[in-house]
Amino acid sequence: MSYRKSRAGSEQTAKKGAPQKAIPLTSLHEKDLLTLETLSVSEIELILRTAESMKEVLSRPVPRVPALLDKTVVLLFYEPSTRTRASFELAAKALSANVSSLQVAASSFKKGESLKDAARTLEAIGADAIVIRHDAAGAPELVAKSVKGSVINAGDGRHAHPTQGLLDLLTVRERKGDIRGQKIAIVGDIAHSRVARSNIWGFSKLGAEVIVVAPKPYIPMGIESMPVRVSHNLDEILPEVDVLYLLRIQLERGAGDWLPSIEEYVRFYGITTERMGRAKKGVIVMHPGPINRGVEIESAVADGPYTVILDQVQNGVAVRMATLYLLLGGEKNATLELN
Repeated sequence: MSYRKSRAGSEQTAKKGAPQKAIPLTSLHEKDLLTLETLSVSEIELILRTAESMKEVLSRPVPRVPALLDKTVVLLFYEPSTRTRASFELAAKALSANVSSLQVAASSFKKGESLKDAARTLEAIGADAIVIRHDAAGAPELVAKSVKGSVINAGDGRHAHPTQGLLDLLTVRERKGDIRGQKIAIVGDIAHSRVARSNIWGFSKLGAEVIVVAPKPYIPMGIESMPVRVSHNLDEILPEVDVLYLLRIQLERGAGDWLPSIEEYVRFYGITTERMGRAKKGVIVMHPGPINRGVEIESAVADGPYTVILDQVQNGVAVRMATLYLLLGGEKNATLELN
């Protein structure tokens, strides 16, 4: 389940006469964001629309609003992270929330404290929201069942990374105008990728055709139950796709052992300048980071006109602002004024 425990009055709209640049203080239907799989199209659209408004906030000389002035957000990361962790912290601060970023390796959580007890401890000391990254699939759901406050999944095992999926949706919509009808090729280590799973659900729900492209060892069991087409031939599908979404080989999860050699992977699946010459006109190249230059993508392509990788990073802050705002905003005011 993606959300739990409905909030009353979630469909509250702006009062009459409110300024044009005001976000209706509409809450998401439930208290947690755990996966995109069970989100409705309307919920996804709500987050994306709110993120667009948050981008205007971020463009100001002082990029801050007092929307969550009385809230505390705790970042609980059991795995390394640069982009996700930093963008959640910036997002919370832009909404004027109090932020606590825990170093798990230096905390009591490394002394054997259970995840359930850790979550309840954080709630007891004032956490309104816990943003969690964990190497075990299902860990955020366990935390969500243990606390009354909101829980946001910042990546759990190979399962899901919902805010990455949302920022990718926002990026494609900005560049392509609409997601419906686009052909999205997700290329690389699908089997180990929580990003791939979130993007498959997100893009397909908004009307795109999703193709996963990888050598056979990197296609996960059960993929036929997801709304995707499977291909092992990148050069065959390259001329037809509008978006190339590249994934790195997750060596830290043992993925390097599944191939004869990295060189062979590059030969058949690496995105090079020569290969881009055969791509569809107007194609964009995406990557969730970190990039393995010279493996899934050549530096000339990564730094070239096709890529929207830095757009993804920038949109990450806006999407995470929108998620925090919609989950924690409450119904105290009719609108968040943006004038």
